[in-house]
Amino acid sequence: MSFHRYVALGDSFTEGVGDPDPARPHGLRGWADRVAEVLATQSDDFGYANLAIRGRKLPAILDEQLEPALALRPDLVTIYAGANDILRPKVDIDAIVERYDEALGRLAGTGARLLVFTAFDPGGSAIYRPLRGRFALYNELVRGAAQRHGADVVDFWAMHEYRDWRYWDPDRMHLGPAGHQRMATAVLDTLGVAHPLAPPTLGELPTATRGGQLREHVTWVRSSALPWVHRRLTGRSSGDGLDPRHPTLSRID
Repeated sequence: MSFHRYVALGDSFTEGVGDPDPARPHGLRGWADRVAEVLATQSDDFGYANLAIRGRKLPAILDEQLEPALALRPDLVTIYAGANDILRPKVDIDAIVERYDEALGRLAGTGARLLVFTAFDPGGSAIYRPLRGRFALYNELVRGAAQRHGADVVDFWAMHEYRDWRYWDPDRMHLGPAGHQRMATAVLDTLGVAHPLAPPTLGELPTATRGGQLREHVTWVRSSALPWVHRRLTGRSSGDGLDPRHPTLSRID
């Protein structure tokens, strides 16, 4: 199976935050770039667009990215939206997924192959575990929407290897390089596309003492958690002022 016009929509998960590459736009690579690199080897006229912007909630993703995506006439679309909504103090999950469902219908109506994701299972995280019920409800609604529109699903919730923090960026919010590599493999496998991607390389498990773990947690609070909370309180987003990394279809190698 080969694709010719791949468009990726979403937030930081799809933009590639946590997978640095100074030679690329925004200094990032990410799982979607890794998928596009494989697809580019299977079609001479392949083009890839990545419209994702970090920090975007589901309504903003649809408002800003849906029409440009449709205009590119893709034959493959991946979309992940909703995680930033779930993390807010208040969210109407039924309402946001209802709008998501409508958008999936429009994307599927183009005839493009459509792939969506469930949210990860936060059961292994003391930080995010209290929101596990929200994540589970969101996932059930997304699975239903995907089934209605014939979309493929990458079941992030069932990928328990992501309970290993070595797959994540030190900010504990975004995938790290190993996490993006594993996700690219999951996407290609779900699409039924043969690929040469190797399993991600993981470092040694940390053996920090309790004191070392406490210092690491304090560092995380100062460098990641508090800035995130400050942005929420001030109505700002990490994606303010950013344009999409790949706004038009182009080849990526």
